[in-house]
Amino acid sequence: MEEFLKSIERRALQMTKLATGDGELAMDLVQDAMLKLVEKYSSKPAHQWRPLFYRILNNKITDFYRRKAVKDKLFTSQVSEDSDSEMTGVIAAMARSADNPDNRAQSEQRVARLIASLYQLPPRQKQTFMLRCWEGLSTEQTASAMNCSQSSVKTHYSRALQALRDQLEDYRDD
Repeated sequence: MEEFLKSIERRALQMTKLATGDGELAMDLVQDAMLKLVEKYSSKPAHQWRPLFYRILNNKITDFYRRKAVKDKLFTSQVSEDSDSEMTGVIAAMARSADNPDNRAQSEQRVARLIASLYQLPPRQKQTFMLRCWEGLSTEQTASAMNCSQSSVKTHYSRALQALRDQLEDYRDD
């Protein structure tokens, strides 16, 4: 179980950070999901851990959005732009480590545009894209993780891809 958690920690954190826009909150949600997986499902076969983990994490993210909606109704809140620039900085740092120095600036710009575009997706599309594309889960595993049908996953994923294509279309020739 420990090796499994180590293998998904970084990407789960990145995915949750994109979903919530808050690095500290993302860390808390990922840790809570990991603890629940260990407490409740460590006896399950190892091949079931990944979809179970992402279902738990997805539920935690959904709960966050529900609490946020209630809070937003009660209080006027401002969206922090620091979280966007922080994530862009993390991705840009990853892009700087590219092997070819001539492509670094171009890679950083493309990654920053992708991240900005991901932030604009609706939550379900963003989650589906992250699970399918970044995590490599199958449609069936993603449906299990998101507690929805496979056709719903296909629809959300298709819409996410189309929205990202539309948003990034102007930058293809960079």
